[in-house]
Amino acid sequence: MRPLRCLILGAAGRDFHDFQVFFRARPELRVLAFTAEQIPFIDRRVFPRELAGPGYDADIPIYPERELPELIARLEIDAVFLAYSDLPYAEVMHKASVVQAAGASFALLGLRATQLSSRLPVISVTASRTGAGKSPIAQAIARHLVDHGYAVGVLRHPMPYGDLRRQEVQRFATLADLDRHECTIEEREEYRPYVAQGLTIYAGVDYTKVLAAAEQDVDLILWDGGNNDTSFIRAGLSIVVLDALRPGHETSYYPGETNLRLADVLVINKVAQAEPGAVELVRATITAVHPQAEVIESDLEVVADAADIRGRRALVVEDGPTTTHGGRPWGAGYWAARHCGAAEIIDPRPFAVGTLAAAYREYPHVGPVLPALGYSAAQRDDLAATIRAAAPEVVIDASPARLDSVLALDVPIVTVGYRFAQRAGPDLLQRALEFAAAGGRRGDAAR
Repeated sequence: MRPLRCLILGAAGRDFHDFQVFFRARPELRVLAFTAEQIPFIDRRVFPRELAGPGYDADIPIYPERELPELIARLEIDAVFLAYSDLPYAEVMHKASVVQAAGASFALLGLRATQLSSRLPVISVTASRTGAGKSPIAQAIARHLVDHGYAVGVLRHPMPYGDLRRQEVQRFATLADLDRHECTIEEREEYRPYVAQGLTIYAGVDYTKVLAAAEQDVDLILWDGGNNDTSFIRAGLSIVVLDALRPGHETSYYPGETNLRLADVLVINKVAQAEPGAVELVRATITAVHPQAEVIESDLEVVADAADIRGRRALVVEDGPTTTHGGRPWGAGYWAARHCGAAEIIDPRPFAVGTLAAAYREYPHVGPVLPALGYSAAQRDDLAATIRAAAPEVVIDASPARLDSVLALDVPIVTVGYRFAQRAGPDLLQRALEFAAAGGRRGDAAR
C-alpha cells in the first residue's frame, strides 16, 4: 500500500515538532505540505529537507491555510493533522468540516505521540489562553530556583519565524544572542526577560536536540509554553495558568482544557482585576473538571514609573500576541496609562500604516493600543512610522522585547512590566523548590 498522504496545519511551532517526533520516523506516513496561520510572513517558506530526514529528498512546502481545500484536492491528501493552538472549539470543528468536505480525514495527535522525556526533573508552565500570564510566573519560578542554587534550563515553545536551517537549536544566554539569531520583536518578547535576569533559554525547531543541549548544562528543565499549547516535554510538575479575566475560556479553547486536565497546580491569575464572580466561575469549572488539582490565586502587579507618565500624552504599545490572536483589547501598558495619570491616551488606529493598519482590520477587537508587531524589518518600520505619526509625548512600552532595543525613536519611552504576586493557596515558588529538591520523584510518581 502507498503511504498515507498527510498535510499538517500549523503556525511555525507545534507543526514542526510533531513532524520531527511523529511523522519523520514513520515511512507509512508521507507529509506533502504544511500550512501556516496566525503568524504573519511564515507561509511561502519551506521545511528544509536537511531537517526532514532521510525519507525526504526535497524541501516540504508551506502554504497559507486559506488554500487548504485546493491543496487537499491537488496533492490528493488523505489526512490533515491540526498542530497549532489557542483556537475556539467551534473553529477547530469548522476546520474539520472543511477537511472532511474536501474528502480527507481530520486528526489531532495526543501526548504519547508527541511528548519527549527528559533525564532531568521537568516543570512545565502552560495556560488556558494566550495572555493568561504564564511567562511572568515561569520567570518567577526560574529566578527562585536559581536563587536557591539550581541551574535551570528554560525551554520555550518554538518561534522559528526565519531560516529554519539556522534555527534548529538556539541558545540565548546574552542580549547579543538575540541579535546574532536575528530575533523578531515577538521572539524578543519571550526570550529577553530571561536573558536580562541572567538566565539561559533554549528554543529552535528540533526539540530532541534542543532538550539534549539544555540537559548538558543544567539541573532542571523549565518549560515555558506558547499560546495555550501543551508541553513538548513530559513534566513531573505541571503548572497551568487560568485567566480570571476570561472565565469559561479554560474549557472552550483548544488545547487549553487538555492543560487544565493535566495540571498538578492550577493558578487562577489576575484575580484583582476580575469581574465580580469571575474567580468563583473558574473555581466551579475546576471542581467540575479537575478537583484533584492544587489551586492558587495570583495577580500580575504592574510595574511602571508613574512620574514619567503623569500629565503627558501617551501612546501605549502592548505585547503583540496577547492583543492579536490572544484576544485581549489591551494589557499592562493601558492599565499603567490610566492609573499613572496620563493626560491623554492616544488612539493609534487612525495613524496606523501598512501592516499595522492591516492588523487592526484583522483583529478588530484591539482597543486604543498599538500591538508590538515586528515579524519582519518592514513591519518594524511600519511600527515606528505609526508611533511617529501619532506624535506622543511619551511611549508606554509594555512589550517585553523593549522597543528601545529594536526601534530608533525620538520620544521618551517608559517601560512597563509585570510582577507575579501570589494571593491565596499553597506557596507556588515553594512547591517548585520542593519538587526540585526531591529530584522530580514526587511528581513523576504521581504520573
